[in-house]
Amino acid sequence: MPKPPVMPLTPKNMCTAQAAGTIITGTITGTITGTITGTITGTITRMTMDTSMVPIAATTTMAMNTMDTIINTSIMTMVMCMAPAASMTDPALFRLMTWLSPAYPVGAFSYSHGLEWLVESGAVHDTATLTAWLEDLLAYGAGRNDAIFFAAAYRAAGNPAQLRDIAELAAAFAPSAERRLETCAQGSAFSTVTRKTWRSPSLEHLGGDDDPLAYPVAVAAAAADHGIDLATALHAYLQAFGANLVSAGVRLIPLGHTDGQIVLTRLEAPVARAAERGLGLTLDDLGGAAVLADIASMKHETQYTRLFRS
Repeated sequence: MPKPPVMPLTPKNMCTAQAAGTIITGTITGTITGTITGTITGTITRMTMDTSMVPIAATTTMAMNTMDTIINTSIMTMVMCMAPAASMTDPALFRLMTWLSPAYPVGAFSYSHGLEWLVESGAVHDTATLTAWLEDLLAYGAGRNDAIFFAAAYRAAGNPAQLRDIAELAAAFAPSAERRLETCAQGSAFSTVTRKTWRSPSLEHLGGDDDPLAYPVAVAAAAADHGIDLATALHAYLQAFGANLVSAGVRLIPLGHTDGQIVLTRLEAPVARAAERGLGLTLDDLGGAAVLADIASMKHETQYTRLFRS
């Protein structure tokens, strides 16, 4: 049987396919024509190309012969065509930046996550040790677990009972009294302000101002209500998490502001990795190995001189 005419999957064709309602996820290797349902390579689960590009009769045959011609297509090119970056005027982006700004009244500036005790003990004393500590938090500690809770809460935003269960678990998962205060006080403040200004039905379902509400759960619920992309919101949340602790380090060690920015540049890749991992994990994956960070938060409770609440 002669092979049907094929059309290479070029950036131009991918953008044309976008107008036809194409759904593409993952990395594509192959030449695609017609309508294909199934797995081409790796993580493709569904793809629909505009059948007007080739004769309709070729559709079934093309599904069987797709792998006869191989090309390599960059996932980055697909992202540019299929999911354009949000404009800086996008209302959703504006809201996300507002909520995670230091100006949003959640009191983030008053928490050090145990860093104050680590600085006094000498464990954290310069840009290198601060960077290493924050990288560990993102990979093995609270940053990792916050990412898991964030993703779970976002996906449960349409289910009030499930969202409440996640909120209770997140509050209970804090390893010390001050860490519970840190996450729940910020979560409660975020909920109070957001419900009165931007509105969020999911936050209304999470009870009153006195109910424990972990910060990642509160931000995730609001992001879901406002249609903000999960991956973008989670990445921004973790960047804000790291930036707030860098700010605490600048004040405590102390570091110059330029050194603080150097630490932030070093956190770019760790934040991205933590966000990517968080998207693929579930509540069954909760846990960590940043034990010293947990102990530091406990030691801070009895520290003689303190600037921070945690």
